[in-house]
Amino acid sequence: MPDSCDPHHFNFDLDRGIRAQVVEKLESGPQYPLSRGAGPNDSGIYALYYKDKLVYVGKASKGMTKSKRSLRARLSEHAAKIEGRRNIAVAEIKVRYLTFESEWWVFAAEFALMAHYRPQWNETCSKATA
Repeated sequence: MPDSCDPHHFNFDLDRGIRAQVVEKLESGPQYPLSRGAGPNDSGIYALYYKDKLVYVGKASKGMTKSKRSLRARLSEHAAKIEGRRNIAVAEIKVRYLTFESEWWVFAAEFALMAHYRPQWNETCSKATA
């Protein structure tokens, strides 16, 4: 086992590298109103914002999930769900998204964003299902 005090030893932190790049790219992109039909018919990750605060991170993978949903399909599901709520309006929600050529990066990017932001709605959902 390498000595962590060894000035010549280096461990590359791939997670940190992915996280920094994905966060930078997401935050530099435009925000759009959440609506049915928002987003492309591609695989990718998305972030939902409520009152300018990132509250949820999700993914849509056409090739590696049972549902085979695109970003457009997944965002439409969120819009429909929020339209049925009483204390929140879909007009209050904004979205940013990124698309990826490789399905593998969708999963890596979602994990990176969740680790970075720890979104409130993701935390609530995971506690409710635990």
